[in-house]
Amino acid sequence: MAIKVSLGKLTVPGDIEVFIKEHMMMNDIALLDISLRHVARVSCLPFHHRDPFDRLMIAQALVEDIPIVSQDIAFDAYGVKRIG
Repeated sequence: MAIKVSLGKLTVPGDIEVFIKEHMMMNDIALLDISLRHVARVSCLPFHHRDPFDRLMIAQALVEDIPIVSQDIAFDAYGVKRIG
C-alpha cells in the first residue's frame, strides 16, 4: 500500500501511518514479522512469480498457513489461499 501511495497510484485520507493503524484495529489485523523460516521458504519457491516482495508474502502464507489478500492470480500457482 505504501508503495502505491508513493507512486501516486493510491490516495489515502491524511497520514498513511494513522490510516493503516486505524484500519488494522478496525479489522483485527496484526503485522506478521519476517522470520528465518519465511526467508528459507523463499529460497525453495519456483519462479512462477518474480517480484521479491510477493515471493516473500507467498512464503509467509505457506509457512503460516494463512491467506493472502491479492488480485494477483500468479499467486495461485503456489497453492496459497488467496482472497481477492
